[in-house]
Amino acid sequence: MTVKAAALIRSICPEDVPELCDLLADLFETESDFSADRKKQANGLRLVLEDGSGRSKVFVAVHERRVIGMCSVQVVISTSEGRPAAIMEDLVVRREHRGSGFGAALLEAVQEWYLERGITRLQLLADKNNSQALTFYTNMGWCGTNLICLRKRL
Repeated sequence: MTVKAAALIRSICPEDVPELCDLLADLFETESDFSADRKKQANGLRLVLEDGSGRSKVFVAVHERRVIGMCSVQVVISTSEGRPAAIMEDLVVRREHRGSGFGAALLEAVQEWYLERGITRLQLLADKNNSQALTFYTNMGWCGTNLICLRKRL
């Protein structure tokens, strides 16, 4: 994978929220389990911004002063590992920048963040019908498990 141009990977800023809501709307177009709701997505992003525990973070990729990608991460406690593990969500890059290495750069930043915290197991949820994303994750060294995801709305 060749990066056509460099991206700055940094933490989310409050000013990023509107552009990140646009990215999430694009992502949710491909995910049948979710739908875009700017108010909900903005609230979730603000909760990460306000989280003082250091257990959650949103990384953004900036290219030519424009936010072109994002990835959110959260630390959880794994009883199977007997230590913290991590969940990655919402990895998305603007369509016109896909295939240019920006997603890989975001994943690298996420991995460094996890390693700094002694986390050795990362997990993510991906839409089973998003073959482009699944191929990307496989190419980046991710593998499937025998687990399935279930959810219940309360």
